[in-house]
Amino acid sequence: MTKPTEIIETLEESATATEEVSADRVAGQLGRRSIGALLAIPAAFELTPIGGLPGVPTLLASIVAVVAMQILIGRRNLWLPDILARRSVGASRLAQATDRLRPAAEWADRHLGGHLPCLVAPPAPRFAAAAILALCATVPGLELVPFASSIPMGTIVLFGLALLARDGRVMALAWACTAAAFGTIWWLWP
Repeated sequence: MTKPTEIIETLEESATATEEVSADRVAGQLGRRSIGALLAIPAAFELTPIGGLPGVPTLLASIVAVVAMQILIGRRNLWLPDILARRSVGASRLAQATDRLRPAAEWADRHLGGHLPCLVAPPAPRFAAAAILALCATVPGLELVPFASSIPMGTIVLFGLALLARDGRVMALAWACTAAAFGTIWWLWP
């Protein structure tokens, strides 16, 4: 099991190696450990004020869907589209981000992981990926209602965290939120 602090340390190593760090490089260094993060991070961006900009939730849901599809088909190495793989961030900005994320990663190390492993063991990630794809499919229509797309994207954050921390309790919460999200989406659907 990979701990969240190990992922932070890998990101810090990337930040000290060069001046610019590409998404492809980070994904390569993290390997399969990055699956949960690659699901949770774009979905979490949607929960910020950026998610209120027209088109942004659909773009973020598309990124999440690319990762979820790869989980669903069982790819061993994650592939990023060229437009995402070439994106880079300055090493100093990445170092600042990892400094901010470290307390949350340390909290996750202490409190998450190892609970109800049957809910995160194979084939559970594939079932989660199918649910994530269904949640992503609702996002474009929900953009008509301001911030309504935060409902499925918040649920995707939980799936990503469950896969990242390998915690079945978080996975169970994600499934409960999926049921609630689809109920709410049915009620809100324009």
